[in-house]
Amino acid sequence: MNDVSRVQRVATVLIVFVLCMPLRAALQEKTAEKPAAAEAAKPGAAEMDRVKFYLGEWDYTETYPKSPFYPDGGKNTGVYSSKLGPGGQSLINTFHSQGPVGDFEGLLVITWDAHEKAYKAYVFGNDFPGALVETGQFEGDALVFRSEFPMEGASLKLRNVTRATGPGTLVSEEYSAMKDAPEKLLVHVEAKKR
Repeated sequence: MNDVSRVQRVATVLIVFVLCMPLRAALQEKTAEKPAAAEAAKPGAAEMDRVKFYLGEWDYTETYPKSPFYPDGGKNTGVYSSKLGPGGQSLINTFHSQGPVGDFEGLLVITWDAHEKAYKAYVFGNDFPGALVETGQFEGDALVFRSEFPMEGASLKLRNVTRATGPGTLVSEEYSAMKDAPEKLLVHVEAKKR
Protein backbone atom coordinates (compact mmCIF):
# COMPACT_ATOMS: atom_id res chain seq x y z
CA MET A 1 0.00 0.00 0.00
CA ASN A 2 1.44 3.33 -1.00
CA ASP A 3 1.48 6.58 0.95
CA VAL A 4 -1.31 8.11 -1.16
CA SER A 5 -3.63 5.22 -0.30
CA ARG A 6 -2.83 5.56 3.40
CA VAL A 7 -3.51 9.30 3.32
CA GLN A 8 -6.80 8.65 1.47
CA ARG A 9 -7.82 6.06 4.13
CA VAL A 10 -6.93 8.36 7.02
CA ALA A 11 -8.75 11.23 5.32
CA THR A 12 -11.79 9.03 4.72
CA VAL A 13 -11.84 7.89 8.34
CA LEU A 14 -11.49 11.49 9.53
CA ILE A 15 -14.26 12.69 7.21
CA VAL A 16 -16.56 9.89 8.37
CA PHE A 17 -15.68 10.72 11.99
CA VAL A 18 -16.38 14.44 11.50
CA LEU A 19 -19.61 13.72 9.63
CA CYS A 20 -20.74 11.36 12.38
CA MET A 21 -20.18 13.91 15.16
CA PRO A 22 -23.55 15.66 14.61
CA LEU A 23 -25.21 12.26 14.36
CA ARG A 24 -23.53 11.16 17.60
CA ALA A 25 -24.60 14.39 19.32
CA ALA A 26 -28.17 13.90 18.08
CA LEU A 27 -28.16 10.31 19.36
CA GLN A 28 -26.88 11.49 22.75
CA GLU A 29 -29.68 14.09 22.88
CA LYS A 30 -32.26 11.44 22.05
CA THR A 31 -30.76 9.14 24.67
CA ALA A 32 -30.94 11.96 27.22
CA GLU A 33 -34.59 12.54 26.25
CA LYS A 34 -35.47 8.87 26.60
CA PRO A 35 -35.22 8.71 30.41
CA ALA A 36 -37.60 11.67 30.75
CA ALA A 37 -39.98 10.19 28.20
CA ALA A 38 -39.58 6.73 29.69
CA GLU A 39 -40.23 8.19 33.16
CA ALA A 40 -43.49 9.75 31.95
CA ALA A 41 -44.48 6.52 30.18
CA LYS A 42 -43.60 4.33 33.17
CA PRO A 43 -46.61 2.28 34.28
CA GLY A 44 -48.19 3.98 37.27
CA ALA A 45 -46.36 7.32 36.80
CA ALA A 46 -49.59 9.25 36.15
CA GLU A 47 -51.29 7.58 39.12
CA MET A 48 -48.36 8.40 41.42
CA ASP A 49 -48.44 12.02 40.21
CA ARG A 50 -52.03 12.24 41.46
CA VAL A 51 -51.02 11.49 45.06
CA LYS A 52 -48.19 14.01 45.24
CA PHE A 53 -50.50 16.36 47.16
CA TYR A 54 -49.31 14.38 50.21
CA LEU A 55 -45.67 15.50 49.81
CA GLY A 56 -44.14 17.68 52.50
CA GLU A 57 -44.22 18.27 56.25
CA TRP A 58 -47.66 18.57 57.85
CA ASP A 59 -49.13 19.47 61.23
CA TYR A 60 -52.42 17.75 61.92
CA THR A 61 -55.22 17.37 64.43
CA GLU A 62 -57.10 14.10 64.94
CA THR A 63 -60.62 14.45 66.32
CA TYR A 64 -62.11 11.25 67.72
CA PRO A 65 -65.86 11.19 68.35
CA LYS A 66 -67.12 9.11 71.26
CA SER A 67 -67.27 5.49 70.15
CA PRO A 68 -66.73 1.95 71.44
CA PHE A 69 -63.07 2.37 70.41
CA TYR A 70 -62.72 5.75 72.17
CA PRO A 71 -65.47 6.07 74.82
CA ASP A 72 -64.43 9.61 75.82
CA GLY A 73 -63.51 10.82 72.33
CA GLY A 74 -60.85 13.53 72.22
CA LYS A 75 -58.23 15.31 70.15
CA ASN A 76 -54.63 14.46 69.39
CA THR A 77 -52.10 16.60 67.53
CA GLY A 78 -49.25 15.38 65.42
CA VAL A 79 -46.80 15.78 62.59
CA TYR A 80 -46.32 13.74 59.47
CA SER A 81 -43.76 13.81 56.72
CA SER A 82 -44.30 12.52 53.21
CA LYS A 83 -41.64 11.94 50.57
CA LEU A 84 -41.24 10.00 47.34
CA GLY A 85 -39.97 6.46 47.62
CA PRO A 86 -37.34 4.88 45.35
CA GLY A 87 -37.79 5.88 41.71
CA GLY A 88 -40.95 7.82 42.55
CA GLN A 89 -42.83 4.51 42.59
CA SER A 90 -44.21 5.06 46.08
CA LEU A 91 -44.95 7.66 48.74
CA ILE A 92 -43.54 7.12 52.20
CA ASN A 93 -45.35 8.86 55.07
CA THR A 94 -44.18 8.80 58.66
CA PHE A 95 -46.50 10.09 61.34
CA HIS A 96 -46.67 10.63 65.08
CA SER A 97 -49.54 12.04 67.16
CA GLN A 98 -50.09 12.40 70.89
CA GLY A 99 -52.89 13.47 73.14
CA PRO A 100 -55.61 12.22 75.44
CA VAL A 101 -56.62 9.51 72.95
CA GLY A 102 -53.13 7.98 72.90
CA ASP A 103 -49.67 8.03 71.38
CA PHE A 104 -49.71 6.85 67.76
CA GLU A 105 -46.65 6.41 65.58
CA GLY A 106 -46.48 4.79 62.20
CA LEU A 107 -45.39 4.43 58.64
CA LEU A 108 -47.62 4.50 55.58
CA VAL A 109 -46.41 3.42 52.14
CA ILE A 110 -48.65 4.14 49.13
CA THR A 111 -47.97 2.72 45.68
CA TRP A 112 -49.80 1.95 42.43
CA ASP A 113 -50.45 -1.72 41.66
CA ALA A 114 -50.64 -1.94 37.85
CA HIS A 115 -51.93 -5.52 38.00
CA GLU A 116 -54.87 -4.59 40.25
CA LYS A 117 -55.23 -1.14 38.67
CA ALA A 118 -55.53 0.26 42.18
CA TYR A 119 -53.54 2.06 44.84
CA LYS A 120 -52.21 -0.07 47.66
CA ALA A 121 -51.42 1.31 51.10
CA TYR A 122 -49.38 -0.53 53.68
CA VAL A 123 -49.80 0.87 57.19
CA PHE A 124 -47.44 -0.05 60.03
CA GLY A 125 -48.22 1.20 63.52
CA ASN A 126 -46.92 1.07 67.06
CA ASP A 127 -50.16 -0.40 68.42
CA PHE A 128 -50.62 -3.39 66.09
CA PRO A 129 -48.35 -6.10 64.61
CA GLY A 130 -47.73 -6.55 60.90
CA ALA A 131 -49.24 -4.27 58.30
CA LEU A 132 -52.75 -3.15 57.50
CA VAL A 133 -53.16 -3.46 53.72
CA GLU A 134 -55.65 -1.14 52.00
CA THR A 135 -56.82 -0.88 48.40
CA GLY A 136 -57.78 2.49 46.95
CA GLN A 137 -59.09 4.51 44.04
CA PHE A 138 -59.91 8.13 43.41
CA GLU A 139 -63.64 8.77 43.69
CA GLY A 140 -63.99 12.24 42.26
CA ASP A 141 -61.41 14.39 44.04
CA ALA A 142 -61.13 12.06 47.05
CA LEU A 143 -58.65 9.22 47.41
CA VAL A 144 -60.59 6.38 49.06
CA PHE A 145 -58.91 3.36 50.64
CA ARG A 146 -60.78 0.31 51.91
CA SER A 147 -59.70 -2.66 53.98
CA GLU A 148 -61.29 -5.48 55.91
CA PHE A 149 -59.88 -7.80 58.53
CA PRO A 150 -61.06 -10.17 61.28
CA MET A 151 -61.54 -8.67 64.73
CA GLU A 152 -63.30 -10.05 67.79
CA GLY A 153 -64.79 -12.94 65.82
CA ALA A 154 -66.26 -10.63 63.17
CA SER A 155 -65.09 -8.64 60.20
CA LEU A 156 -64.03 -5.00 60.69
CA LYS A 157 -64.35 -2.84 57.59
CA LEU A 158 -62.42 0.41 57.27
CA ARG A 159 -62.85 3.18 54.72
CA ASN A 160 -60.48 6.15 54.57
CA VAL A 161 -61.38 9.24 52.51
CA THR A 162 -58.70 11.89 51.92
CA ARG A 163 -58.91 15.05 49.84
CA ALA A 164 -56.97 18.26 49.40
CA THR A 165 -59.26 21.05 50.61
CA GLY A 166 -57.15 23.97 49.46
CA PRO A 167 -53.54 24.98 48.97
CA GLY A 168 -51.57 23.28 51.73
CA THR A 169 -54.60 21.78 53.50
CA LEU A 170 -56.21 18.38 53.48
CA VAL A 171 -58.89 16.45 55.34
CA SER A 172 -58.92 12.72 55.97
CA GLU A 173 -61.70 10.71 57.61
CA GLU A 174 -61.61 7.09 58.68
CA TYR A 175 -64.90 5.19 58.98
CA SER A 176 -65.39 1.76 60.50
CA ALA A 177 -68.14 -0.86 60.50
CA MET A 178 -68.39 -4.25 62.15
CA LYS A 179 -69.86 -6.95 59.93
CA ASP A 180 -72.74 -5.37 58.01
CA ALA A 181 -73.49 -2.57 60.52
CA PRO A 182 -73.62 1.01 59.24
CA GLU A 183 -70.35 2.89 59.07
CA LYS A 184 -69.38 5.25 61.87
CA LEU A 185 -66.78 7.98 61.88
CA LEU A 186 -63.69 6.72 63.71
CA VAL A 187 -61.48 9.81 63.31
CA HIS A 188 -61.50 13.16 61.48
CA VAL A 189 -58.07 14.55 60.55
CA GLU A 190 -57.28 18.09 59.43
CA ALA A 191 -53.75 18.78 58.20
CA LYS A 192 -51.90 21.95 57.25
CA LYS A 193 -48.61 21.99 55.34
CA ARG A 194 -45.69 23.64 57.14
